Amino acid sequence: MSRPLSRRTLLLAAGGAAAGALVGCSTGGNDTVSSTGEYEFTEPTPAATVVAEDQRSPAPAFSGELLDGTPFESSSLAGDVAVINFWGSWCVPCRVETPEFQAVHADVADRGVQFLGIDVKDQRQMAVAFVERLGVAYPSVFDPRGEVAMAFRGFPANVVPSTILLDRDGRVAAVYTGQVRGEDLRAAVELLLAEDRA
Repeated sequence: MSRPLSRRTLLLAAGGAAAGALVGCSTGGNDTVSSTGEYEFTEPTPAATVVAEDQRSPAPAFSGELLDGTPFESSSLAGDVAVINFWGSWCVPCRVETPEFQAVHADVADRGVQFLGIDVKDQRQMAVAFVERLGVAYPSVFDPRGEVAMAFRGFPANVVPSTILLDRDGRVAAVYTGQVRGEDLRAAVELLLAEDRA
């Protein structure tokens, strides 16, 4: 008759399984190109950095409706560096991050950089009040069901705020999970603006 496993043994086994699952989700490095050539999230990008150009893959197309009811197509981002920020009016870190994003936006908007918010798990009236209160000048897609996040394969849609940067060729150049400092965002945007287009 076998002896029952101790609580410590069970905890160690569970911890090992969890660690194995985490390792299994990552392909290593900053590889974001799947076997089909489409973008697939593997891990966050270190702050204030971007993925090497030869490791980038095209962002998926997506569409939606802006907070003011205007239709939006991701094709309108083409040719510019794009900062896509997932946020919610209920998100405490978003209240800190959003004014810093607005400050960077004000400085770089005339240099070929577009900012787009993606408002998730929210109510439209709360989201509109949020952007008005913080003086946000860039548009936001109203996405209460998180459909835009699902278009980015493997993207951790439950992590809010999160930010995706696209280069001028529409490729995913960085994915930041959690709050991003304004100075780190500015540094990453400057790296993308400095890149030569082929």
